[in-house]
Amino acid sequence: KSETTMSANRWDPKAKKPPKGFNYLVPVLSALENELRDKVRESNAGKRNTESMWPVHQINWQRSRYVYDMYYTHGKITKKVYDYCIKNKLVDAALIAKWKKPGYERLCSTYVINPNNYKFGTTSICRVPLKDRSPEAKTAQDPTTGCRGCSSGVGQHRNIFGNKYGQNLAAVQVAREKRMEEMEQKRLREEEANSTAAAASAAAGGGD
Repeated sequence: KSETTMSANRWDPKAKKPPKGFNYLVPVLSALENELRDKVRESNAGKRNTESMWPVHQINWQRSRYVYDMYYTHGKITKKVYDYCIKNKLVDAALIAKWKKPGYERLCSTYVINPNNYKFGTTSICRVPLKDRSPEAKTAQDPTTGCRGCSSGVGQHRNIFGNKYGQNLAAVQVAREKRMEEMEQKRLREEEANSTAAAASAAAGGGD
């Protein structure tokens, strides 16, 4: 109980006590928060000014995607927990709102679709499908977010950042939990089989 409150206070000391089930998200959210803090502290030596901001945008995406998928894709958290994350700004509500619209399901950041941020009133190269890019632009990344391509449709990069921040943490966690559950069920079946065999052996011995 105290662990939940302390974990929530790590982001916002004034935050209301989180609802039941929030603890399920805490390990990953805490790890991402620590990662972000470390990246911000790191030296920017050898990096372009915009590249130093890549982890900020990418961790923001990964954290928001994690909570979004845990609610909408996997149903692992309740609406109360999801709404709590939105209200307390543990996720990017504006980015999530875009994900719900056709064509923006994989959007890396709201920054890349703001024409004011790019020349000629366009959007980022990462919004152009790979099939529509020139050969020299196939490997282009957005200079601000580091995104390789977040348009929807087939033939796109599965990992939009090409690094650990582009991984789908919710899917990874759910798959791991499923494997652990299957292993536990297998262990129980083996124990039951061994117990049955032992009982049968004992009964046979008693008959002698």
